[in-house]
Parts: sequence; C-alpha cells; structure tokens
Amino acid sequence: MARPIKDTPIIWGKDAKRLTEAMENVQPLSKEKREEMKKAYEWFKSRAKFPVV
Repeated sequence: MARPIKDTPIIWGKDAKRLTEAMENVQPLSKEKREEMKKAYEWFKSRAKFPVV
C-alpha cells in the first residue's frame, strides 16, 4: 500500500516575499531563447535511452 502524500509546507518570511515578487514580475522569454531551449530539448530527447513523451 502506498504512503499518503504529505501537504506542501507553507513558506514564510523572506522566502515568501521573494516568491511573491517573482510571481508578480514574470518576464516572458524571447523567441531566440525559446528556440535555443527547444533545440536543447530535442537534442536530449534524440539521445534518450528511455521513452520520452
């Protein structure tokens, strides 16, 4: 029988403030960066020895 999953801990203090600020100031990726990341993903996916969906 599987063990139950524990609740996610609540963050407080500086960590909570930093997370809130990061969530409010999201900067979209440039097309160039997105393409670079996609190429890297495809490279790793082509060399994977296990099924990648």
